[in-house]
Amino acid sequence: MTTKKTLDAISLPPNSGEKPTNLLIMLHGWGANYQDLAPLASMLNLPGFAYIFPNAPFEHPQVPGGRAWYALETEEYTGLTESKQILRDWLLSLANSTGIPLENTIMTGFSQGGAMTLDVGFTLPLAGLCSLSGYLHYPPQKQNESVDFPPVLIVHGTQDPVIPIEVAQQARDKLTAMGVEVKYQEFAMGHEIQPPVLTLMQEFING
Repeated sequence: MTTKKTLDAISLPPNSGEKPTNLLIMLHGWGANYQDLAPLASMLNLPGFAYIFPNAPFEHPQVPGGRAWYALETEEYTGLTESKQILRDWLLSLANSTGIPLENTIMTGFSQGGAMTLDVGFTLPLAGLCSLSGYLHYPPQKQNESVDFPPVLIVHGTQDPVIPIEVAQQARDKLTAMGVEVKYQEFAMGHEIQPPVLTLMQEFING
């Protein structure tokens, strides 16, 4: 695996063309790349939001042009610690490069990107987190006891053949037990993002 010190990303302005006051970050899944979720920006109605789609730091071992946040082909999760640090450093740099504070930033991820969102998002003062067909490696640790955990939206498909629905239910229960404000929703779908998921995301973010 070849690492980068920072992350390449696709940046898109608000759909209205106005100056952004908020930021939505979307992390792609294992084997995809930053182009995978970028089309969702035009499908979301989030006034004032700019969109950033980062590329995961590692090349995927099987998919040409695909990227990985860490290795899934072995149980060691090689690269996870390094990837978390790269992602966190990149997120901390965004306030300077975009002029939008982390407090006005929502982080979303699909599948492995959802796991990274839950891993890293709780260590920063973000406005909210969305895990779509994702999973939780371990319960989050507070970086600052005086700062509350951001609210979380967890969405999962009941027929997901890649990440079983039970994994999402376990994440919901663990986070709720820690005092995290969790909105949880299951859909009759597989490992995918269907239009009702985007509608729910909009309600969560705009709410």
